[in-house]
Amino acid sequence: MILPDFNDFPRTGRILGIDWGASRTGVAVSDESRKFVFVRPVIVAKSGGISIVGQVADIVDKEKVVGIVIGLPIFSDGTESETTKYVKSFAKELSDYTNLPIAFIDETLTSLSAQEEMGRVKISDIKGKLDSESARIILENAIAVINRLKT
Repeated sequence: MILPDFNDFPRTGRILGIDWGASRTGVAVSDESRKFVFVRPVIVAKSGGISIVGQVADIVDKEKVVGIVIGLPIFSDGTESETTKYVKSFAKELSDYTNLPIAFIDETLTSLSAQEEMGRVKISDIKGKLDSESARIILENAIAVINRLKT
């Protein structure tokens, strides 16, 4: 189920963070206490292979995830981009597939922040790791929001 905000999001348990991309999707997962966030290998879309949704569902099962946070790309004026529609479509498909609570969080500047935190690295490393580093930042931001909510 897609939630309008974090008010009804689970307060305990592992959360999966996702930075969706048409060719590469970054993922990160928290520990049960949500004090630590760990990047996972980037999911690469492959024709004829398991869909991105299927690969995410495998991670959800393996990691025993209780909720999913997806970075939502929006313009600085709050309007949606073409990519926003793809992300929402992905979330809908994932919601039908997993039946876990899903919430969105603004992903503005997460890729830039992730790249800055990675420092000087080879271009091949950026391509291979940037999306999951962005997912880590998305998830850390969501955990901060959740922690500020009254229980």
